[in-house]
Amino acid sequence: MSNVMKLMKQAAAMQKEMEQVQSQLAARTYDFTSGGGMVTATARGDGTLVRIKIDPKVIDPKDAAMLEDLVLAAAEGALREARETMNSEMAKITSGLRIPGMPGLGM
Repeated sequence: MSNVMKLMKQAAAMQKEMEQVQSQLAARTYDFTSGGGMVTATARGDGTLVRIKIDPKVIDPKDAAMLEDLVLAAAEGALREARETMNSEMAKITSGLRIPGMPGLGM
């Protein structure tokens, strides 16, 4: 029975730590540029886009498709960076968890 209590305490501590890390990462921002810095997207660690900045030099009414591609690339890059950081930080927290029968987590 003490193993179950130990596991429950470990899970509660891990949950609290995960909430703290998620909160900290949600406040961080991640910038990603495309088009040689002509378009910059900024995302938060919680996966929300905060800002899109476009250099006026890249705005060409005759080539909207290029601008759309640059915006999309910058947004995807910023969101990917935020997501990868969140996943990496969560993996650090859960790496020590031992759950019998769970691949990679078992004893």
